[in-house]
Amino acid sequence: MSLKRNRNGFTLIELMIVVAIVAILSAVAYPSYVQYVVRSNRAAAQSFMLEVTSMEQRFLLDSRAYTPTLGAGGLGMSVPSSVAANYNVAVSSPTSTTFAITATPIAGSMQATKDTACGTLTITQDGTKSVSGSGGLATCWRQ
Repeated sequence: MSLKRNRNGFTLIELMIVVAIVAILSAVAYPSYVQYVVRSNRAAAQSFMLEVTSMEQRFLLDSRAYTPTLGAGGLGMSVPSSVAANYNVAVSSPTSTTFAITATPIAGSMQATKDTACGTLTITQDGTKSVSGSGGLATCWRQ
């Protein structure tokens, strides 16, 4: 007679090793994922801001002045939901020959808490870009 035992399943040690490996991988992957989402949200806001800049230039050709209005009576644009979830986008036109488009992170959003290096993004009529954070233009406005 053989005293062989059939072992089915995993031991507790094997299971704990797998759990430890998964925990280590998630500890490394999650911060990278968050940074990717933050960069993606910032890129969406910048893309919309550049689109608004283009529309302002067209408006200038037709009306001989810039407009501070995104919606009806101005550019006829609305902020896309992907941008509106993270940024308040505003156009200011202190004179008929200047404008500034500003994207301010919404308080409590991931952009406000995780993207402090860039903060508020701004672009003017002559293409001058700026950020309110310490990240700098090379980091925040990738060319």
